[in-house]
Amino acid sequence: MSPRTEQHPDLTDPRVGAPFFSTWRVGTPERQRQTVEAIGRTWERRPWPAGDLLGYHVYAGHDGSTLMHYSQWSGEHAYESFVKAHRQERVDEIDTAVPGIERVGLGRYRRYRSRERAAGDARVPGLIVTVRVDFEAGARREEWVDLVVKALDDDPEGHAGLVSAHFHLSTDGGHVLNYAEWGSADAYDRALAAPSSEMWERVRTYPGLKGVVGSRYEHALGLMPG
Repeated sequence: MSPRTEQHPDLTDPRVGAPFFSTWRVGTPERQRQTVEAIGRTWERRPWPAGDLLGYHVYAGHDGSTLMHYSQWSGEHAYESFVKAHRQERVDEIDTAVPGIERVGLGRYRRYRSRERAAGDARVPGLIVTVRVDFEAGARREEWVDLVVKALDDDPEGHAGLVSAHFHLSTDGGHVLNYAEWGSADAYDRALAAPSSEMWERVRTYPGLKGVVGSRYEHALGLMPG
């Protein structure tokens, strides 16, 4: 069995060597709900596929159309073994329950660094925001992330609603994905509306930065080893 969990994932788990993110387009809020339930049923009635899979989480997009998947693997080889032995039967069952799912693609990453939640902060995130930041070839993505973390540390009041932020570098070298946990959507909106600072202008105008796309989600399903 693959039991469900209400807990959000620990993105700082040192055992996670290959964090993967992917997106499905399902079309409507009702199909979002149906797909999440189909994923849960499909996984629950099967044994956990591999000890190297540390957790699997699904998020419903606030756009009413998409689902984001976040899986925590010890390494890419473990994921490739899962694909060969276990993935297709799960895909077939989910597609039978909810036909017409569009699988947009899988992104492979390594976590570079995090701005972790403060000691004693027990808030359950009310909003997950992912921000994809694309860069030109040769841009120093790590330096940009360091600049963002410094800007956050220098602006604690403006980002009081931020629980944590986790910066991932795509293995293809093209972009950064920030997985940010917020206390609520209102807290995130207030941060977006706050006046800009010199440090944040440096972040936005960093050399080689090509584009930024943000998406909002809520945690819909968590699955962990039994």
